[in-house]
Amino acid sequence: MSVDIRNVSKSFRSTLAVDDASLALEEGSFVSIVGPSGCGKSTLLRLVAGLIRPSSGTIDVRGVPVKGPLRNIGMVFQSPVLLPWRRTLDNILFVAEMGGLKTSQWRERALELMQLAGLGGFEASYPHELSGGMQQRASICRAMLLKPPLILMDEPFGALDVITRERMGYALQTLWDESRSTVLFVTHSITEAVLLSDTVVVMTPRPGRIRDIVPIDLPRPRHPGTLREPRFLELSERVREGIEAQWME
Repeated sequence: MSVDIRNVSKSFRSTLAVDDASLALEEGSFVSIVGPSGCGKSTLLRLVAGLIRPSSGTIDVRGVPVKGPLRNIGMVFQSPVLLPWRRTLDNILFVAEMGGLKTSQWRERALELMQLAGLGGFEASYPHELSGGMQQRASICRAMLLKPPLILMDEPFGALDVITRERMGYALQTLWDESRSTVLFVTHSITEAVLLSDTVVVMTPRPGRIRDIVPIDLPRPRHPGTLREPRFLELSERVREGIEAQWME
């Protein structure tokens, strides 16, 4: 699903959160937004989702202006938001149930996603029986179940430790490669952004402006060895310089 953000600004009372942001997401691309806390990353995500309206500018999804909450998209938040009384497989199928679909028709796909995410054997487990990383993998499977053309992710690994979130990145890459949905991914991690993305967007401190758009030309699939490749280090440094330069101005 293509997304076209044109000259978008958003104010909350007297606070300008996002200022004159323009960005185009190609269909099937993985785009990450990085920047300091409070720079408007999550605000931009919610604007694309149609959960809030821009103060100025326009957002089109597949050529249609966003006027309200979008349907047929997937969303993943920092917290897994799993229903504690439902088993893992049933939590993943919940999105089909809420859409009025027969869960039996989506059961096989849910099981396939669980296998890809490393959750095979935990179909009957309750959320409290899963680690934090496993819960988040389940929430990503749920978001991808219905093959939505657009998935919005707001710091989905932010509450995890460094080792777990690195593993989550590889799991997400596997799941995304299967679906090839368009993904807009918010993160504070430069490593995470460069490893996962086709494009990394660097935002300034509030008011959030787009300072740099960095194409990531690393071959896929990416693996732990990618982190040591010279090109990965070069791209990470460019993103880092874009963030650090803001504090020098």
